[in-house]
Amino acid sequence: MITKDKFIKQYTDTDSLDTSKMADVLKILQNVKMNKDAAIKQYNEQFDGVSTPILEVPQADIKAAYDQVDASLLKDLMQAYENILTYQRKIKYRTAHNKDEMYQVYHPLNAVGIYVPGGKASYPSSVLMTATLAQVAGVKEIIVVTPPQIGGINPIVLACCYITGVTRIFQVGGAQAIAALTYGTESIPKVDKIVGPGNQYVALAKKLVFGEVGIDSIAGPSEIAIAVDEYQNPTHIAYDCMAQAEHDELARTFVVSTSESILLKIEDEIARLINEQPRKEIIKESIKNHHYSILTNSIEENFEVLNLISSEHVSIQTADAQKYIEGVNRAGALFIGPYAPEAMGDYVLGPSHVLPTNGNARFINGLTVNDFLTSNSVMDISKATFKKNMDAAINIAQAESLFAHAASIQIRKDDLT
Repeated sequence: MITKDKFIKQYTDTDSLDTSKMADVLKILQNVKMNKDAAIKQYNEQFDGVSTPILEVPQADIKAAYDQVDASLLKDLMQAYENILTYQRKIKYRTAHNKDEMYQVYHPLNAVGIYVPGGKASYPSSVLMTATLAQVAGVKEIIVVTPPQIGGINPIVLACCYITGVTRIFQVGGAQAIAALTYGTESIPKVDKIVGPGNQYVALAKKLVFGEVGIDSIAGPSEIAIAVDEYQNPTHIAYDCMAQAEHDELARTFVVSTSESILLKIEDEIARLINEQPRKEIIKESIKNHHYSILTNSIEENFEVLNLISSEHVSIQTADAQKYIEGVNRAGALFIGPYAPEAMGDYVLGPSHVLPTNGNARFINGLTVNDFLTSNSVMDISKATFKKNMDAAINIAQAESLFAHAASIQIRKDDLT
């Protein structure tokens, strides 16, 4: 346990990317750009141990996977999909068709690439939480890339691709997948934007290609910050911590409270339960090196700590939880109350679980349908509006010594008299 002042003094939001791998990632990007499919197939064998003479998953295999999914699980996947559809449709930006002379028009991207991890675990939920958003936006071409597997791609992942209307699926992971989506190959089309979490190589590759292609964010290890009071069930909180910790040895968990007794009870519960977990080795490493139990003196200090961390997930389990909605303004997502555990948001609630990590919630939001839209302003002004603003525009242009700018307005002004 650590006090708030000591935590703030020692806490540094360090870059979770291992930049020593940057040169290796750059070589992969350049190789794929030059050698295209041949480079992809080489890396599939080198890194994943899988021969992929054909990179694309046949459409028949995608439909077959959907047909073979257990009926009960399929019902649950569809429930999650419908919840995501409903929420994303509700928040989608729309062109305001009114009599304003100036307004924004929204357009879907033409093509997006979605990276679906396939290393330590398989994530069909990541398909639902990304492809559904692109579908609601109206994106024409939704491309999924995921690392090849010796036994084939997880059929539940393929089923989720079918549910969400994914256009094409390719067996390729790592930095080479990001390169393929950025530059295009003989098989894999170039896209406008790449979204979805991945490992260090994926994150570094996205960092390097940004500008040639759009990206959502550069993801680091998963993290949660939990505010609790003495009235909460410590076993619930212990499981919330372990749920984050089981993602990755580098996953970070923070528990913040004004109650020393509840913090101690949560630590005891984690110690009691940790050996029962199927992914206990990962959880132990994460808790040992990246778990923080922080004692504060007031709700205002809780706000201060939570805003400093700017966590991917912020869970509020206190009697005065509603106060945190205004008090915490730096979070990927807020989970309010005991019946909104973060794990629910991972799967079924509607907002995407693709969220900013490593303090990036200071300047970026979680993925939404609106990240698959572009917009442009429309200026359809009347003669009256022109006359009202023409002199100001002429004077500003002349002040900048851009005389042709001024003249293009002046000539119209002269025509009015």
